[in-house]
Amino acid sequence: MRMLFVGVDVGADGGIAIIDELAAVHLAVRMPETDRDVLDALGWCFREAPILPRWGMLEKVHSSPQMGVRSAFSFGQQYGRVRMALAAAVVPFDEVTPFKWQRKLECLTGGDKNVSKARAQQLFPLTKITHAIADALLLAEFCRRTHWVES
Repeated sequence: MRMLFVGVDVGADGGIAIIDELAAVHLAVRMPETDRDVLDALGWCFREAPILPRWGMLEKVHSSPQMGVRSAFSFGQQYGRVRMALAAAVVPFDEVTPFKWQRKLECLTGGDKNVSKARAQQLFPLTKITHAIADALLLAEFCRRTHWVES
């Protein structure tokens, strides 16, 4: 049975990606700016493949002391927006720390986005990889490796 896997890198510089059980990319977009656009991107699963099972992986992140009050608040809003959109699009999801998914996919970044971009280019050679979508694609791949069981 076919299945879809969603990866979400929360944040203004993040993205949303949807792949299938063969790791074919169906959607890879920069994080949308509005609530409705986030819902529309995640709703792709429901609109385009309503009968396929799906699973999502959301990066487990939090604000840091280095963030200002305004940016921490914005980041929290974005995180909540994504969680609500996943729920509204009927996409069950897990959360995973950056260290865990990066270790599994052999791309510990140490904060260097070029590391994850290069790994995404290796795993998805037919897709134009940008910094915005690289982590989302890798999160979708981590989700696929975690939840896909061949029948």
